[in-house]
Amino acid sequence: MHINKHLKQAFFLRLILLSAVYLLTASCSNTTSTEFKHTIFAFGTLIEITLLNTSETKANAAFDHLESRFHAYHASWSPWETGSDLSRINESIEAGSRISAPQAVLPLIIASKDLFEKSNGLFNPAIGNLINLWQMHRHDESDISPPDAADIDKLVTQDPDMSDIHINGALVESRNPGVQLSLGAFAKGYAIDLAMQYLQSQGIENAVINAGGDLRVIGQHGERPWRIGIRHPRKDGVIAWLDTEPNESIFTSGDYERFYMYDGKRYHHILDPRTGYPATGSISVTVIHHDAGIADAAATALFVAGPEHWYEIARAMDIKYVMLIDAGFRIHMNPAMQKRIHLENSETFHIVISQPL
Repeated sequence: MHINKHLKQAFFLRLILLSAVYLLTASCSNTTSTEFKHTIFAFGTLIEITLLNTSETKANAAFDHLESRFHAYHASWSPWETGSDLSRINESIEAGSRISAPQAVLPLIIASKDLFEKSNGLFNPAIGNLINLWQMHRHDESDISPPDAADIDKLVTQDPDMSDIHINGALVESRNPGVQLSLGAFAKGYAIDLAMQYLQSQGIENAVINAGGDLRVIGQHGERPWRIGIRHPRKDGVIAWLDTEPNESIFTSGDYERFYMYDGKRYHHILDPRTGYPATGSISVTVIHHDAGIADAAATALFVAGPEHWYEIARAMDIKYVMLIDAGFRIHMNPAMQKRIHLENSETFHIVISQPL
């Protein structure tokens, strides 16, 4: 079993406590099975890979391969890494020129354009300038404050969106210089899907990849399903749990992941592309889908849609399981999710059940 000795223990503990989803394996199986775990730091979070019922040799080979691939994905898809594939595309857009996008990143841009359309623009990776303006990577620093309203308005007025991206073969361009791509609400899920495809190609049938609380499972844990706990958005512990099907992704977007308080108001990292400000109305959204990339993008889009419009966006994105907690701490679910979710102390919540999706 591999252990990454470069991870700092304090940072490791903090990320576990902040995870949106917990893997509750201890209560899921009474069977004895061979389990291997490995942790990677990529995409700004800890990625824990759990493999069952395989050999140590095969597990270690898989861990080595996936560690290399996750670092390569990050190096290619990061908009902040100098010389990355995505940063070079952004530089070309800013200069008003076209560029041949490498195959390492082109499929993500194509898929993002489709998800943008299906989400009615609420999933919008073209707002990289706004994301940079808010500097949420500094959310732990004491001197952080919201950007000037005039700077926000200037970027919103440029109206950058994925329809501004034009693709001809591998050539990518945009006539809107305000477009800057930031794939953070999709890339992690897409990378997990690629990793799971690799594991399955190696004959590994039971696994979990958990990236900072967003995860995908294949197979099951012994004789029972993988059991997943969903974090309470306002206190330690879980608010609900569910048993997964053999090939599912569970992704949660919450206003507690990266945020700071300023003048008594919470500012979080999930921006509404229509206003340029952190989205209001939701505090947590959990979705289930077989595709981790779609689940990743949908959790963000439904969070922005909020309690009034999540249903229509979920239908448009073909999402079948949703739980949204609104700012009044009402829990919104569709009937299929209601059948699968197990709320802790459910009698204390006001639950709103939608029409079937």
